[in-house]
Amino acid sequence: MQVRAEASEPAADEAHDVQLLTELGEVRRALEEQIARRVIGQSEIIEKLLVTILAGGHGLLVGVPGLAKTLLVSTLAAALDLRFSRIQFTPDLMPSDITGTEVLEEDHETGKRIFRFIPGPIFANVILADEINRTPPKTQAALLQAMQEGEVTVGNETFSLERPFFVLATQNPIEQEGTYPLPEAQLDRFMFELRIGYPSAGEEAQVAALTTGDVLEPIQPMLDGPKLEELQHLVRRVPAPPALIEYAVRLVRSTRPDESESPAFVRRMVAWGAGPRASQYLVLGAKARAALDGRPVPNLDDVRSVAPDVLRHRLVPGFEAEAEGRDASDLVEELIETSRKW
Repeated sequence: MQVRAEASEPAADEAHDVQLLTELGEVRRALEEQIARRVIGQSEIIEKLLVTILAGGHGLLVGVPGLAKTLLVSTLAAALDLRFSRIQFTPDLMPSDITGTEVLEEDHETGKRIFRFIPGPIFANVILADEINRTPPKTQAALLQAMQEGEVTVGNETFSLERPFFVLATQNPIEQEGTYPLPEAQLDRFMFELRIGYPSAGEEAQVAALTTGDVLEPIQPMLDGPKLEELQHLVRRVPAPPALIEYAVRLVRSTRPDESESPAFVRRMVAWGAGPRASQYLVLGAKARAALDGRPVPNLDDVRSVAPDVLRHRLVPGFEAEAEGRDASDLVEELIETSRKW
């Protein structure tokens, strides 16, 4: 009997995962419907945000002002029924303004003075780091431990952040005066760099009609924290074929100009390529994308789909690329096309 019970456990786990995949498809449609109540268009960005969240990563949203970046993130948090916190990054923002600070208090009964920690806005589930490049590197670095370790250290004490936890930062690509470009160590913590473009003419007309009215559509929560964590664990359990992992690793290694297998244009135009974290995010992103579509196994097209958003902010173009007017996005796209021949 014991042998039968042990043998049946994998089958039961597999049936449960199949059920979760079905549920995920229903949740996706429900979330998209809720977000569409306040955000017009941007379906591709919404899908990529869901992939980021399911993979347990962080996202960097790049777009000019007025493209509903803040509204999109706050609406997503409401639809997920998660605690939302918005941090407006400014030149005078201090690290303690993010993480929290200790204050000295006096106990009226004993007369003793004690330090009490007051949590900062980082203690939430969804963090919107608005215009993250407007604050100095010292303050930007306050996010590093939180993003990577899910905890914050203040003084000699470390505080764990509530899960699920993810940071969605925004950045204006055209206004560079008075900004502090994110260092590579900070950029590498973001799974995706998502570039938001202008809406179509029809979508812009809908935006004008929706935002100038007197009624704000309510958002109904479609998912809670524990269920989201369960779906994140499901994504981790999605099997990645060895060929897919091999392809993802080769794609990342091909961004490095000192690798012998890198294409000639990479060795000539790239100053610095992507690190090992990019390989992890390519595989995780492919898994999350497949799961979001209700597919139990990802394929190479899933890797190629997430590759631009994973690689573009990890690749540093060299002098020759700048001289020819080519940026990281151009080089990544050419590399992906080259990889189709492997």
